Amino acid sequence: MENMLPVAVIGAGPQGLAAAAHLVERNVPVVVLEAGASAAAAVQEWGHVRLFSEWTELVDAAAHRLLEPTGWTAPTSGFPTGAQWIEKYLAPLAAVLGERIRYRSRVTGVSRRGRDRLVDAGRGEQPFVVHVTPEEGEEYRLLARAVIDASGTWATPNPAGADGLPAIGETGAAEALSYRIPDFRDREGFEGKHTVVVGSGHSAVTAVLALARMARRDPSTTVTWALRRATTGNAFGGGEADELPARGALGIRAREHVEAGLVSLVTGFRTERVARDGDRTTLIAEDGRTLTADRVVVLTGFRPDLSFLSELRLELDPTLQAPVRIAAEVDPNVHSCGSVAATGAADLAQPEPDFYLVGAKSYGRAPTFLALTGYEQVRSVVAELAGDHEAARRVELALPDTGVCGGAGLFDASGTPAGGACCAPPLLSIGRTPAAV
Repeated sequence: MENMLPVAVIGAGPQGLAAAAHLVERNVPVVVLEAGASAAAAVQEWGHVRLFSEWTELVDAAAHRLLEPTGWTAPTSGFPTGAQWIEKYLAPLAAVLGERIRYRSRVTGVSRRGRDRLVDAGRGEQPFVVHVTPEEGEEYRLLARAVIDASGTWATPNPAGADGLPAIGETGAAEALSYRIPDFRDREGFEGKHTVVVGSGHSAVTAVLALARMARRDPSTTVTWALRRATTGNAFGGGEADELPARGALGIRAREHVEAGLVSLVTGFRTERVARDGDRTTLIAEDGRTLTADRVVVLTGFRPDLSFLSELRLELDPTLQAPVRIAAEVDPNVHSCGSVAATGAADLAQPEPDFYLVGAKSYGRAPTFLALTGYEQVRSVVAELAGDHEAARRVELALPDTGVCGGAGLFDASGTPAGGACCAPPLLSIGRTPAAV
C-alpha cells in the first residue's frame, strides 16, 4: 500500500518542478505542495533580476522531455531575467504537471504516521504524514511514501545584525529596510539619494552595480557598500577565472565602479544597531562607526526554515545547517561552492529514510547555489526512490568553477586574506574609513 502513496514535493520552484518531472517520467505518483498562488512564486519576487546562468543551464532534462510533446521549444541562448525564466520555462512546466501541484498549500509539519521524533519502533515502516494548511479551508494531512523538500530559503533572509540575529532596532525598522534586490527601474526611489548595501554575495554585487549606474548618470546619487569582513576577501569573485563568464563579470564591474569612485566601500562594518530619524536610517557598527542613508538594502544571504521538520531525524552540519555529507564541500569558510562536486542521493540521505533536502535548502546557509546543482540532485534522488540505484549513483554533472580557490578570507585581519581568486586580478586595497554621507 505504501508504494501506492505519492511522493510529496515541498515547493513548486525550479527544483521542485524538476523533481516532479522526473517522478512523472518514472511513473511515480507525485503531489507538489506550493505555498504561493502560482509556480515559482519566489522567482516572481526577483523577476526583474537577470540570471548569470545561460538558458542551457536553466532547463532540467526530464522537464525538457516532458514539455517537448506540447510543442514547447527550449530557449537556447541568452541570460534570462527571473520573469523570463518563468514565462518561457517554469510556467509551461507547471501547466503540464497540472493538478499534481496544489497551490496556496503551506506545509506546516512533516512526521511519521503515529510516530513522533522519539519513537524507534516500526518507524521506517510508517508513511510520512505531511500537515498542510491551505489558504482557504481546514488543515489536512497528506500521507506520502517519501518527501522531497525543495522549499528553498527565499522566505528566510539573514538580518543586518552581524551576530546572525536582528540588530537592536532592526525589527522595528524593518519597513525601512529591503531584504531583496530592489527593482531599480523605480529610479525615483534611489536617484538623488544615498543607499547603503550590506552584504558581499552576488545579490549584493548586483544591487551595487545597478546603483553605480545611477550614480554615473546623477552625481547626487551616492552608494556605500558595507562589508562585514576586514578585507574585500572574495567580494569581487573569481573574475576572468570564473567558468560562468557572466558571474565573473559581476565582480569585475563592481571592482571598476569602486576604483572609479562611484561606490564607497566600507570594510569591517558589523551592524549592532539600527536607528530611524524621520525618513533616514542609521546603521551603527560594533566599533561605533555609523552609516546614515535614505535607503538600506540588506543582502546578507539566506537560511533554511527547519521549523516544520522538527519531528524528523535529520543529520545537519552544525555550522551550515546543510546535510553533513555535503557541508564541507560548500562551506564558504573553506572555498567557493562553485568548485565543488555534484551531489546526489547518497550525499543527501538522512537518518530519516526517504526524506531529502534538495535545491538551495540543501546548501543550508552557504551561498551561490546553481540550478544545475539542483537538477542533478533531483535526478539522482528520484532514481533512488524509483529503485534505479545505479542511476542514482551515477554523476551526470560537472559544475563550473568560480575561479575562487580559497576561503572568504580572515574575518578580522586587515592584511592579505587567506582566500583569493585563481588567476584573477589582485584584491583591491580598501581602507576602513567610512564614506561621507
